[in-house]
Amino acid sequence: QVQLVESGGGLVQAGDSLRLSCTANGRTFDTYYDMAWFRQAPGEEREFVAAIGYTGGTTWFKDSVKGRFIITRDNRKSIMALQMNSLLPEDTGVYYCAAATTLGQFETTRAADFGSWGQGTQVTVSS
Repeated sequence: QVQLVESGGGLVQAGDSLRLSCTANGRTFDTYYDMAWFRQAPGEEREFVAAIGYTGGTTWFKDSVKGRFIITRDNRKSIMALQMNSLLPEDTGVYYCAAATTLGQFETTRAADFGSWGQGTQVTVSS
């Protein structure tokens, strides 16, 4: 069974950095189309954070994280990363790795376009 696995979450202070990683058991990344990070804060709906196209040449972000977050992927190593800099308390949440197993909308931000999900990793930013 294919499973995405996130790592790298933790408790940090505002202004700090964290790097999240996503790997896959049972499937290589070159079989995925777009890949993305979503997050969910307590009491809130899951929201799009960042995504990257198959080759890694195209990336797109939620407006509030532009200039602070960087998303990368290495299909040969089957790893995707989210470098989060200048973290804010509002970045707190459970961060999920997601992968599209079919071709979806151009630069999609819809959770429904991603068929594979990890279990999530907690990121807490204190003020």
